[in-house]
Amino acid sequence: MEKISVSIKRLKNYQGLPLPEIQTNFSAGVDLLAAVNNTLVIKPSQRKIVPTGISIALPEGYEAQVRPRSGLAIKNGISVLNTPGTIDSDYRGEIGVILINFGNNTFKIERGMRIAQMVVSPVVAIAWNETDELSKTTRGSGGFGSTGTK
Repeated sequence: MEKISVSIKRLKNYQGLPLPEIQTNFSAGVDLLAAVNNTLVIKPSQRKIVPTGISIALPEGYEAQVRPRSGLAIKNGISVLNTPGTIDSDYRGEIGVILINFGNNTFKIERGMRIAQMVVSPVVAIAWNETDELSKTTRGSGGFGSTGTK
């Protein structure tokens, strides 16, 4: 697996917490922690931005994607609302995670809780080639549900 160097800054609300890390040798992403000082409560159908207490400087040509943790989703109905959330290489502010509670019960977020995962990926730049005609395919303009379910 390729490794890239990413600068990370611990903000005041992150003091005492470990740097984000992978949980197994072949994990695709690192877990982001809740850098809250007091318990944060998310009621059913409610959404909140949870601070992570870190800022990063990605190299040009990379992005970070913030994704839900599957355990929180299946056990509690907690998800990242704008999945995946994109962190651009020129953003230097605190990473915040928009969590939503799709579950039926109030969910409590404690300091240091693993709330989301972050995957760093290369980005391909677009060079538009404007045209009046696009190449033909079997699918054509068939959209949502056009390929069936079987």
